[in-house]
Amino acid sequence: MASGVCNQRGQSASFTVGAQLFGEFLLTDSNTTPIIVPNRRARALLAILCLEPGQPLAREQITRLLWSGRFEAQAKASLRQCLVDLGKALEPLGFPLLDVTRERVALNAAMLRTDLGDLELALTAGRIDDAIPLLSAIGRMPLLDDLHFGDPFNDWLAKRREPIEARLQALVHSALASLDARDDRAMRARLLAAWSAREPSASTFAAARILSDSKIRIAVLPFQALGSPDGNDYFADGMVDELITSLGQVPQLLVAGRTSSFHFRGSDLAPAQIATALGVSHLIEGSVQRQGDRVRIHAHLIAGDTGFELWGQRFDGTLDDVFAFQEEVAQALTAAIGSALGVAMQSPQVRGMTRSKEAYDLYLQGKFLCAKIFGDGILDNAIALLEQALALDPEFAECWVMLAEANQLRALYTRCDDRDAVALRMAECARRAIAISPTLAYPYSLLAIYRWTQRDIVGGLDLAFKAYELEPGNPAVCLRLGSFLVYCGLTRAATPFVKEAIDQDPVDFRKYAPLCGIYLGLGDLKAARDTMQRTFDLGAPASLWLGLISAAMGEHDLAVEQYPLSKDQINAIVIAPAGTSQEALDAYWVIAAKGVCSGKEEDRQAYWQILEFMYATLPDKREHAIVNPALWTGHADLFFRAVDDHFDLANMFALVAFWVDFDPIRQVWQHPDFMRFAERVGWVAAWDKYGWPDLLPAPGNRV
Repeated sequence: MASGVCNQRGQSASFTVGAQLFGEFLLTDSNTTPIIVPNRRARALLAILCLEPGQPLAREQITRLLWSGRFEAQAKASLRQCLVDLGKALEPLGFPLLDVTRERVALNAAMLRTDLGDLELALTAGRIDDAIPLLSAIGRMPLLDDLHFGDPFNDWLAKRREPIEARLQALVHSALASLDARDDRAMRARLLAAWSAREPSASTFAAARILSDSKIRIAVLPFQALGSPDGNDYFADGMVDELITSLGQVPQLLVAGRTSSFHFRGSDLAPAQIATALGVSHLIEGSVQRQGDRVRIHAHLIAGDTGFELWGQRFDGTLDDVFAFQEEVAQALTAAIGSALGVAMQSPQVRGMTRSKEAYDLYLQGKFLCAKIFGDGILDNAIALLEQALALDPEFAECWVMLAEANQLRALYTRCDDRDAVALRMAECARRAIAISPTLAYPYSLLAIYRWTQRDIVGGLDLAFKAYELEPGNPAVCLRLGSFLVYCGLTRAATPFVKEAIDQDPVDFRKYAPLCGIYLGLGDLKAARDTMQRTFDLGAPASLWLGLISAAMGEHDLAVEQYPLSKDQINAIVIAPAGTSQEALDAYWVIAAKGVCSGKEEDRQAYWQILEFMYATLPDKREHAIVNPALWTGHADLFFRAVDDHFDLANMFALVAFWVDFDPIRQVWQHPDFMRFAERVGWVAAWDKYGWPDLLPAPGNRV
C-alpha cells in the first residue's frame, strides 16, 4: 500500500498504517514493513478495530469477545496488559494510532488504509480498473480468516462479515449495471470474471444474471414447414434460426437458444409447460410455406402462462430479397411484443449475408445437417454443401463460420484420422469470416480453440474474452469462455459464464459437461452426477462420465454398470486398432469399466496394459480413447506422453474433469512431472496472466 491517497471516507490523507483484512490479518507501516504484534489477543484487537475503523468498542465488549469464560477482573487486567503491549508495538509509528479511554478503545481512522476500504472506494468511485486487481487479490479469502477465540468471538465476526459481503455484492452489481448502460462489454466481462472468483456459484450466477433479469425472455419454437411431408425441412428451420438471431439483437429481449427451442419440435406439451421448461414468458410459433421463389410465413405470439395468442400476422415475400423479408417479420414480432407488454422496443436489423439465392439455400442445408451432429456421413455432407455455397459466394461470412463449426464437430463426433489438419481448416475458415465481418463473435471463439491446439492458451483465452465482449448474449460464446476457464482450473471464475449459457439454452447437452466440471472442481459430486445424468438423458454419450463420478462417490458396482451404456455411440467415433472384432470390443468395455470404476488396483493395472497397447498401435497417439482413461485412472505418464506437447480438438474435452481433488485423477496434476507438462502445453503462461487454478497455488519450484 502506498501513502498519499484517500482514506476510507474519501478524504485526502497521508496514511501511516495499512491493514490487510482478507485472509491473514497483517499490519504494515508507511514503508509496507510488517508491524509485529507478539501478543495474539492484542493483534486480534487491532484487527477487529480495523474492520470498522472509527467505530469505538466498549472495553466490556472487548473482554467478552477476547477473554470469554474468564472472571471479569481477570479479563479487565488482561485487556490492560494487552493495551500496554500494543502501545509498545505501535510506538515506532510516532503518533498514537489508538484512542483509549476508561470506557472504550478506537482507532484513528484518518491514518488507516485497508484492502477492504480500497476495494469499496474503487467500486464506489467507478474506478473499475483499480477494483479488478483488488478483487483478484482477495479471491475467496474470508475476512480475518486466521482469528479464532471461541464462540462469542466467532459469532460476532460472522455477523460483521455478512453485511460487508452484502455491501460488496451490491457495489459490484451496481458497477456491472453502470458498465452495461455504457455498453462497456470488455470491462464488464473483466469485472464479472474477477467477482466470480469470490462469490459462491449461486451468487456469481446472480451477478451474471442481474443484467438479463430485467429483459423479456422469449423462445422461438420451430415453425411448421407446410408442404413438407414430415412438416420439417431445412428452409423453415433456417428462417427460424435467423429470426432467433435477429430478435437476440434487441436489447430488451433475451431469446432462448436454438437447440433448446428445437428440442420441443412436435411436442405434446402445452405452451405453458414449454415456457416453464425454457424459463420464458412468451413463445413465438408459426409456419413457413415455400413455393418456388415465393415464401409465406404465419407468426403468432403466445403468452407463456396461459397459452393464449396475443398477436398473429401473415407475411408474404420472395427469395429475391429474403433478408429484407426476414427483417420485416422480426420487426413486426418485436413491435407486437412491445405492444403486448407496453415496453418500447428497439427494432432489429437483419444483415444481408449473400446476394446468391443458391448459396443461401446451400448454406441453410449445411446448417440443418450440422444441427443433427450424429449419423453416418451427416457432417461430411454438411461440409460439402457449405463449400459449394462458398464457391458461389466467397464473401459469405456466416457460411465461413458454419464451415469452421462443422469442422470442429467433425473432429469431436466422427472418426477423424487427422485432427490437426481439421483444426487448421477450422482456423482458416474462422479467420476468413473475421476478415470479411470483424464484428461476428463466434469465429473468435472457434479461433480460440485452435490457439489451444497450438500451445497458445493465453491467446485462446484472449480471443474467447474478445468474443464475449462482442456478443455476451450468445450462449455458444459464453460456453466457450466458461469451458476454457474450467480447463484452466479457474472453476469459480468459469461459473457465471457456463450458467449464463445454460440459462439461455437449457436443453443443449453440450453445455452441461462444463457445468459438471464446475461441480467436480467444487467437490459437489452429487450435483456433478445429476448434471451428467441430464446430459445422458438428452442423448449425449455421457455414460463414461456417470461411471467416473459414481466411482468417486464410492458406488463402484453402479459405476461399472453405468460406464459402458454409451459404448455403441462411442464405438462409432473412435478408431479401433485394425482387425478388432465385435467380440474384442465387447471384452474391451468390460475391462475399461472395471479399470476406471471398480476401485480395485488389479483392474486398474489390467486396463493400463490395454491402454499401453492402444498407444503403441493406434496411429493417433492423442486419441481421446487413450487420453481420457489415462487421466481417469491416474496414469500420469501415459497422459503426458499421449498429449505430448499440445492438446487437440477432441482430447481437450478431457480437461472438463481434470481439476478435481480426488484420486486417482489428482495423481496426474500432483505428479512431479506435471509442471514441466504444464509449461509445454501453455498452461503456465495462461495462469500467470489469468490466475492460478483454485486447487494449485502458484508454486515456488517453477520449471
